Amino acid sequence: MDLYSQAHNLGILTEFFDGQGVRHVTDEAALKIIIEAFPEAPPRRLVDGGVVIRSGLPARSRLHDEAVLPVTWTIRALGSGQDGPGKVVASGKATEQMVCWPENLAVGSYRLELVDTSACHEEVPLLVAPEKAFVGDFERGWLLAVQLYGIRSGRNWGVGDFTDLANLITLSAELGAEGVGLNPLHALFDDRPGDFSPYAPNSRLFLNALYIDVEKAPGFKGGPDRAALARVRQTEEVDYKSVAALKWPALQTAFTAFKAAVGTSEAKEFAAYRTEGGALLERFAAFEVLRHRFKKPWWEWPGEWQQPDQGKCQALLQGPDQDEATFVMYVQWLAERQLRGVKDLAHRLGMKVGLYLDVAVGVQSDGFDAWNEQGAISRSLSVGAPPDPLNTVGQNWGLAGFNAPGLEQKSFQPFRDMLRASMRHAGAIRLDHVLGLKRLYLVPHGFPARQGAYAQMPFDALLAATALESVANHCVVIGEDLGTVPPGFREQMADWGIWSYKVMMFERDDAGHFRDIDYYVPNALITFSTHDLSTYAGWRSFGDLNTKRALGIDPGETDQERWRALAMLDEVLRHNGIERNDLYAMISFLSRTRSRLLAISLEDLFGVVAQPNIPGTIDEHPNWRQKLPVALEDMIRAFDAAALKATTSGRVRAAG
Repeated sequence: MDLYSQAHNLGILTEFFDGQGVRHVTDEAALKIIIEAFPEAPPRRLVDGGVVIRSGLPARSRLHDEAVLPVTWTIRALGSGQDGPGKVVASGKATEQMVCWPENLAVGSYRLELVDTSACHEEVPLLVAPEKAFVGDFERGWLLAVQLYGIRSGRNWGVGDFTDLANLITLSAELGAEGVGLNPLHALFDDRPGDFSPYAPNSRLFLNALYIDVEKAPGFKGGPDRAALARVRQTEEVDYKSVAALKWPALQTAFTAFKAAVGTSEAKEFAAYRTEGGALLERFAAFEVLRHRFKKPWWEWPGEWQQPDQGKCQALLQGPDQDEATFVMYVQWLAERQLRGVKDLAHRLGMKVGLYLDVAVGVQSDGFDAWNEQGAISRSLSVGAPPDPLNTVGQNWGLAGFNAPGLEQKSFQPFRDMLRASMRHAGAIRLDHVLGLKRLYLVPHGFPARQGAYAQMPFDALLAATALESVANHCVVIGEDLGTVPPGFREQMADWGIWSYKVMMFERDDAGHFRDIDYYVPNALITFSTHDLSTYAGWRSFGDLNTKRALGIDPGETDQERWRALAMLDEVLRHNGIERNDLYAMISFLSRTRSRLLAISLEDLFGVVAQPNIPGTIDEHPNWRQKLPVALEDMIRAFDAAALKATTSGRVRAAG
């Protein structure tokens, strides 16, 4: 099979047209690497791939013309991998090209086996999903949005933590909010404190331990001296290295004391957590031990450890490294325990959302997820974006993403596991770059971003998997669908109950006029800006334009264009009877839309000019480091709470 046939079979596009209609043909050397990074996928003669059934709706699939009728089909429950094939739940014979599937199957994942008269045998995943994702059980609400690391308080250790989050939940409830929106809480690298972007995780299956309130850890006896804590609390930016140097030794000391206290209720709780975490938790602990030992990417480790062997991982956990591995699990238990406490608090306060969490589009290639799912995650490819007018050379985000053949071989379980890891804590999640469920732009390591290629993803199956986890976890799913997307993309998302993400800054017509209130759809989260864009104060003061120019970055907008945008904002506000143009005027406008969730950032409430992140920069701007200018204890007095309540009054939940 030649290179282009292989690419076609794997769903890799060898050419594409960009948003300006320019044709791009993928370089053959780059294409070869992309193909080699994918697991083998046998050509399909009977069906295209995974089959999706929406519960309660008729479902059928068309067999390929190559299929020799009749075709016998068998649907099996997923087997354990050790007990052989799963139990047969349905079977039949197709005598025509169109196969009608049973309508009484329970929601879940299955394997579909097909055999035609010529003895051609194929096996594909079959998903039975709810008709729609969970779409929420509230009318219209609003959220406070915050970068958790940036919360100041008189008690934290230099970085916002889960106790701060609990206190912010209480404050949000008093203001009438339905919850708090956060940056991703994914696990990072404990020994690389300078690697702190929440969107470049070690694992999306575990939590960032730096957010643990160490003083609430079972076994904690005492922490650093007051002077050390005062230093990290007083910095304007999070000093991750200093924070880590305080937190990790204190956690280790707490763990030592915790181990000695046998038979406590906390010890029993930890044992239950380990049992529930099972093989996945053991592999994560083993991986962290090995990563600390070898201090190099996992593909450069000794051959016996380059693949996650469960038996070897269990042996490692019972050997000389047992303490270190148990410490990894202890720390994850603390994070899980404290975050669950925040979720429970929000529930007691009557919040319909509680936590709204972001899910990163990919992971670091040398992290746990890429090691653990080597078939489903392509570690030698980076997710990015092709050239466009604002990024003429394209974008390489440096993150490894899922691939379609690997997910299909695993019945989409790695994708579902990733969703569940965030959904179990949240009432809503946002999928970063949700277009990646349909196609991903992939760039081989070492190649410029313009030499990437699009790979098609099993969109229907991933939507079905999302609906399965959404309903099971009672969690709203919001897709970050900014920018240009293929025709019908948003409509298909909406048909599955996936919400849209509306950023007012972008919602303007071809003449530059801001969209009016009636434009915004109900099933959407609406906000003025995002962490990658200017704050409201920065936008009005041209702070974002000035900062980017000072960094040598083209802001993509002139001062004259910004003045016109400000005038257009005044126009739409006045059209709706809003005479001012301050922050609360803008919130009042957004609050009146039909969109069922409104996110209001703490940066905006405090008049912060600098944005949390400037894409394309690393050290030139303090990305993911800036602290809020006001401590948690003083927040309620630092903005106009009465004005906030008044502008969101139409969204405030009923008391009780």
